[in-house]
Amino acid sequence: MIWVVILGITKALKLEKYGFEIKPYSLTYKNSQVQLVLTRILGRTRRGIRVFADVSVVAGFIMMGFGFWFLIDNITKFFDRPAEFSELTVLIPGVTLTSSSSILYFLLSIPIVLVIHEGAHGIVATLEKIRIKTGGFAIFIAMFAGFVEPDDEEFNKSKKISKLRVIGAGATSNVIFALALGALLLTNPFFAIILPEPIRSGFYETPQGVNVLGVMSGGGAEKAGIQVNDIITSINGIPIITPVDFAKVKLTPGQTVKVTALRNGVSSEYQVDVMPSPDDPKKGLIGITRDNSVSYKPVLNFIEWNYPAISMFLLWLWMISFFIGIINMLPLPILDGGKFIHSIIDKKLSDVMVNRTMWAIYAFTFALFGLNIALSYLKSGWFTI
Repeated sequence: MIWVVILGITKALKLEKYGFEIKPYSLTYKNSQVQLVLTRILGRTRRGIRVFADVSVVAGFIMMGFGFWFLIDNITKFFDRPAEFSELTVLIPGVTLTSSSSILYFLLSIPIVLVIHEGAHGIVATLEKIRIKTGGFAIFIAMFAGFVEPDDEEFNKSKKISKLRVIGAGATSNVIFALALGALLLTNPFFAIILPEPIRSGFYETPQGVNVLGVMSGGGAEKAGIQVNDIITSINGIPIITPVDFAKVKLTPGQTVKVTALRNGVSSEYQVDVMPSPDDPKKGLIGITRDNSVSYKPVLNFIEWNYPAISMFLLWLWMISFFIGIINMLPLPILDGGKFIHSIIDKKLSDVMVNRTMWAIYAFTFALFGLNIALSYLKSGWFTI
């Protein structure tokens, strides 16, 4: 419905004459004056942009290596340490993004990330004296894309190092932005949930566990002896530090699980029979209501985060900026990583060997990425956010 409204407004205002191209499945905006804007920016920051461009080449290799390491390591975790496996999904509004808040945060974050990404491509291309023909954005029903369009002939004739600087700049700018935003968010208790150890323990006071607010009458927890105000610290050996950790535990109705809880500072173990959820008989419950508040306390507690909506938006912005940067450097045909590798091996091999090598790399990368998504489906089914 939103897409129909966008198309209707665009048609009604006759935006075609201002550079908009309208199709039933897409809306594209192109502006040929982008080069002038980028040249003005470059004139004031040339020295800094030169350093950034050189860093982008090194960062491109690092981000690509990190992306491969994460995907391979995640697959091994699925088989060796299932509780640590990170579920992956492609964020698509209305398909994998279903809650209104998630869709809103996603839609607000994407334009910011794309402007930073494409702006970095464009300004480094300008530094390398590669002409930018047009710049703009496109909307494909529920997906956004930004772009700068360098002159293909000038780009292809440029030095190899110039190509690598231009290609690596977009992803590098996203990750640098994410690092800067992450430094600010270290004062935010919500940010602790997605931080890995040992970074989290260095910047946050770790809670003991999750507080029990209520016990369901006749449920497994009540029969086992769990009481209100007990603090659950683990289930079947899986640490429970925040409410998010409950998702790591697979509970099947009828099974018995070992629950560890603190009462007045003393740790005890309980054998709890898992009961079926009233809403979904296939889903298991231990029979408690829990405190779902975030109980991490930032060590750098000099900012008051009084508006949860702002905190969640900034978390989404951080997440999308960081992971778009990393994923963009994976060598796939439509991503910067593919262009990065192609620029490195081009002219060193015959055209036939370059194509064969690139498709072999594409196949390997796609298999890794696809396997991560498939294993996520095996673990949790078709999950949405």
